[in-house]
Formats: sequence, structure tokens, C-alpha cells
Amino acid sequence: MTDLTTDRPGAIHARPVRHPGRWIAVVGIAIVVAMMISSVVTNPKWNWSLAFQIMQQKPVIEGLWKGTIFGTIGSMALGIVLGVILAVMRLSDNPVLRGVSFVYTWFFRAMPRYVLLAFMGGAIALLYRNFDVGIPFGQQISRALGLGWDGTFWSFSWNSISSTIWVGILGLGLSEAAYMAEIARAGILSVDKGQSEAAQALGMSPGQTMRRIVLPQSMRVIVPPTGNETIAMVKDTSLFIAASIITELYFQAYGFGQRSFQIVPGFMAAVLWYLIVCSVLMVGQAWLERHFGRGFGTAKKPKNQALKAKMVGVGNAGAGSV
Repeated sequence: MTDLTTDRPGAIHARPVRHPGRWIAVVGIAIVVAMMISSVVTNPKWNWSLAFQIMQQKPVIEGLWKGTIFGTIGSMALGIVLGVILAVMRLSDNPVLRGVSFVYTWFFRAMPRYVLLAFMGGAIALLYRNFDVGIPFGQQISRALGLGWDGTFWSFSWNSISSTIWVGILGLGLSEAAYMAEIARAGILSVDKGQSEAAQALGMSPGQTMRRIVLPQSMRVIVPPTGNETIAMVKDTSLFIAASIITELYFQAYGFGQRSFQIVPGFMAAVLWYLIVCSVLMVGQAWLERHFGRGFGTAKKPKNQALKAKMVGVGNAGAGSV
């Protein structure tokens, strides 16, 4: 047996490669950041005290809860549920279902959300005072036959909700469903077809296979873009003004700034609330990504460090002798 350690070279005095460009970039960034902090702290026009006061005003808090947070939850809930349905329709073998899903996605992805909310808040009220559900051409048939019933089973007045948060939730939810349909479709396609075939071999119906096998595994792909869409929806609630919805964070904070002739503090009050809400959502998104990403692309480290060190020592001893 020969000890190979004597044949090994001596200590290598290696020096790391120098990167002067990195230090120059760090110094430049530090200077820019210091200038920004100096401007924010020393410029009295920011008026941070007034911005913090505006943040605490009752109409602003009400707009935060009712308009921004509740509007985001309602719009995303509608968008996710309808988006998953559209994704399943898009992947169906039925050409009619595929066509309906494609047309819906095409239309709402092409429609700007501000225009959609403006249309739903104003134009629909002008076109249709009431939405009637009943027999088609019921009024004409009733007149021709001299009947007293116009064939309407149920009637709904659009003007009663045209300027409420429900129109905003409906508009943003319908728009979001088009994007969630593509996200859900990508997640479903990421699951190996063998999973569905194995579930069907066990006697599961297509609906059970989708709910119990495919969708849970596709969440690893669906969650990250859905989190991004949720954060974007928080900011898109500021478009509610297009439907004349004033119970909303940005509108209320900006209104306080206008009335006090201090526009910048009004802007910053809204910005600070958006930063707080989006930061909380980012933490929740990170937790969900770790939860649904368990077992994918990560190797577990040995819990017993002593056993690991022992294994490394045995390996070195074996390599040093022949």
C-alpha cells in the first residue's frame, strides 16, 4: 500500500480575479441612493407628516378595505374560478368548448381594463336599463297573441349597481379570467399525461382526475404567475374611477391632497399603502411557492452532521491509500 499524500503538490496560493468594475458600480449606486435619500429627507415639499395623516383618514382607510383589498379579493376569486373553467374548456376535445374559450380569451385580453370598466359603468346603463331573462321575443309574441305576460322570468336593473364596487369586481374579474385561463392551461399541460392515465386506470372520472391529480400538481407552475397577477390587481383597482367608483384608495388619498393643495403627500399616502399591501402579498406568495414546490429540484441535506462528517472522513481515507 502506498501513501499518495506525499505525491500531492504543495499549498496553492491563488488570488481571486479582481473586478474593479464592480466596485465602480457599487460606488455609483451608493452615490445615487444617497442623493435620493437626501432629497426625500431635506426637501420640505414631500411633507411626510401630512402624508402620514392622510393615510389615517377614515375615507382613505375605507377605500383601502372596500375598494382595494375587497376589490382585489373579489376580482381574483372570480378570475381564478372562471379562468380554470376556461382552461379546461380550451383543452377539451369538444371544438365548441375550445372555440368559446378561445374567443373569450381573445376578446378580454385585447380589451384595456380602463375601457372595459368605463363601458360597464356607463355605456351598458345607456344600452340596457334592465336585463330580462325569459323567452326570446317574448314581448312580440305576447302582443301578437294578446297575452298579458311578456315571457320574462326574471328582471334585473343594471342602474342599481352601475356605480358600485360590484361592477368593478365584475369588470376586473372578467378581464383577469382571460389571463388566468392561459396560466392554468400552462400549469395543466406541465403535468405528465401519465398521471392522468394512471388515475383513469384506477377508475377515476375525468372530473376527479382533474380535481385530485392534475390541478394539485399543476399548482407549482400556477402559483408564481397567479401571485404576480394578484399584486397587479391591487394596483389595477385604481382604475375603478372609470366606472365612477369612488370608494377606492387612490381616489380618496388623491382627493385629500387636492383639497389641501398638497398633491405630493396625497400621492405618497396612496403609494405607501400600496407598498404595504403588496409586501404582505409577496410574503404570502413566497410561502405558497415553497409549499407547492416541495420535492421539486431540491435535495435534502443530511440532518445528522456527525454522520456526514464521518462519511467524508471515510471517503478521504479510502482515496489516500491503494
